[in-house]
Amino acid sequence: MQLTYVFSELGNGLRRNVSMTIAVIVTIFVSLTLVGMGLLLNAQATKAEQYWGSKLQITVFLCNENSTTANCVNGEATDDQKATIEKTLDSNNEVASWRLQSKQEAYDKWREAYVADDDTESRVYESIRPSDMQESYWVQLKDPEKFLGIKSAVQGLPGVNTVRDLREVLKPIYFWMNVMKWGAIGIAAFLVVAAILQVGNTIRLAAFARRREIGIMRLVGASSLYIQLPFLMESLVAALIGVGLASGALLVFMGVVIYGTLRPTSNIVAWVDWGDGLWAVGLIALLGLALTLIPTLVMTRKYLKV
Repeated sequence: MQLTYVFSELGNGLRRNVSMTIAVIVTIFVSLTLVGMGLLLNAQATKAEQYWGSKLQITVFLCNENSTTANCVNGEATDDQKATIEKTLDSNNEVASWRLQSKQEAYDKWREAYVADDDTESRVYESIRPSDMQESYWVQLKDPEKFLGIKSAVQGLPGVNTVRDLREVLKPIYFWMNVMKWGAIGIAAFLVVAAILQVGNTIRLAAFARRREIGIMRLVGASSLYIQLPFLMESLVAALIGVGLASGALLVFMGVVIYGTLRPTSNIVAWVDWGDGLWAVGLIALLGLALTLIPTLVMTRKYLKV
């Protein structure tokens, strides 16, 4: 296979269809950026639920040495008190499941979310140890509207410091996060369809412009792959540029908005990190290649027949 011909045809094709190629690149860029934003919002919602709990959960915090409530007069919750709490959870019809979060797990979550802005906060941050945290039971409810029974059953038990119910606070937060996530993915889906159609139109115009050369190559016995390769290369170039722009936009968003604004100023939740950003970039890269190369293979089989 003569690669000189392939690259020559690639350059000719890009020059002939420069406006269509730019349109494909822009559509891929916008659609993949929105898909990436949807993936980041989904990762953020997952982190928020891991940190605060979902609208189907309540959290039962146990006493530690620093607790001052009436149920904590004897200090740290004992094993017998924990056994009583667990028996109450097991026997309540409102409870679907529960798990015990250790002090170390609570400490790790807190350190992931907390950011110290000055020397005073840094000293406080470094002074806190896992032993200062509270163990807690994360209780999954069968019905988010039926929680008063289990709440009243456990909040008066010895060893229970507080019962946290953030369902009404978290409900609008999760609602709008889901709206933004699915809105971004929904708009991206329409743009992905537009990108596929534009790829098809680009291939159709390119095949029409080269119909004489294609006919000659068929007559001399050139293989389908040899004829298709320049078209695939054109689509690959458009995909790589579009993926590169979308990836750059996501990484700029991570650096400026997440790491530059939200993480240093807000400790209310663990924010998405570079690992989540790179995961989103990897997925949109695969999607970008798929939505250009697959339509190109399908369309060339149709339009390159002579």
